[in-house]
Amino acid sequence: MQTLKETKPGSTVRATKIGGDGAVKRRIMEMGITKGVEIHVRKVAPLGDPVEVTVRGYELSLRKADAGLIEVE
Repeated sequence: MQTLKETKPGSTVRATKIGGDGAVKRRIMEMGITKGVEIHVRKVAPLGDPVEVTVRGYELSLRKADAGLIEVE
């Protein structure tokens, strides 16, 4: 499975699974990233951290570690 961390800028993907333990998973879901939501990867910083995405109509920056927990298709 591909993760959000591996997704190329300019791509639109759909979240299929949110990994991580309780607090991390809950924080990601509170930001609006839930199973089935479309995520557009806007850009990735030169060193890969953070990843800037558009989800549910707003822009969000995610750490590379958090983006690696989100499986997409």
